[in-house]
Amino acid sequence: MNNCINLYLLSTIACKLSECLNTDELNILAADLQVLGDMLSAVSARRAE
Repeated sequence: MNNCINLYLLSTIACKLSECLNTDELNILAADLQVLGDMLSAVSARRAE
């Protein structure tokens, strides 16, 4: 049930960002956040070694 709170928060953030950013800005932000997620996954994997 705790994950539902996270999903609600992320959904709210996405909706609010879509109200104030244009399509190009949203695409850039999405790409940057995906890169950040990939980097955090790599750091986490290296810590587990």
